[in-house]
Amino acid sequence: MKIERLLGATLCGLARIITGARAIHHAANGPDTTGGTTIYYANHRSHIDFLLVWAALPPSVRRRTRPVAGADYWLVSPLRRYVALRIFRAVLVERSGGAQAVTDPLAAMQAALDAGESLILFPEGTRNVGDDLLPFKSGIFRLAQAQPGLRCVPVWVENLGRVMPKGSFIPVPLLCALHFGDALCLGDDEARDSFLKRSRDALIALAPTAA
Repeated sequence: MKIERLLGATLCGLARIITGARAIHHAANGPDTTGGTTIYYANHRSHIDFLLVWAALPPSVRRRTRPVAGADYWLVSPLRRYVALRIFRAVLVERSGGAQAVTDPLAAMQAALDAGESLILFPEGTRNVGDDLLPFKSGIFRLAQAQPGLRCVPVWVENLGRVMPKGSFIPVPLLCALHFGDALCLGDDEARDSFLKRSRDALIALAPTAA
């Protein structure tokens, strides 16, 4: 595991250098470094979104935080498989009906949460190349419903869609920022649509253009 931790730290450093990414905390009490079980949920513009969110976390929190990612992308080669499973310890979900990933993605995510680990999740469910945030899938609600008190922290990733546009392999030198907001929890008897709207609105509110 030592070599994987070293490689992970190296990838974090490279990601920061390439994108100039910096964390901006809008939460009322500043950055949350308690390390409690949390879902960090973000807008999805690039395959390295989760790396920047992961890199922005304190090392002690990062070690117990796992990204949720698409198996169809990360299992296509031995190198990607190694990076996803050994370095990031990703929870891989199948988006295209293949047989290599877990059959019940929510069960795999819930198992990680039950073990006291946190997740990086993209509730839009797919990369978004438009300007508007896509409607949220219900997965984040179902996870919050299954684990009362689970904290969900919105993270708006700024500019990464332009740094790594879809289909690009070479980053464009632009500065990125990650805007962390206040944690929210599912309310008592709160309906799915209400929670999805509230969590989506909290993410949109962090976008610089929302000011």
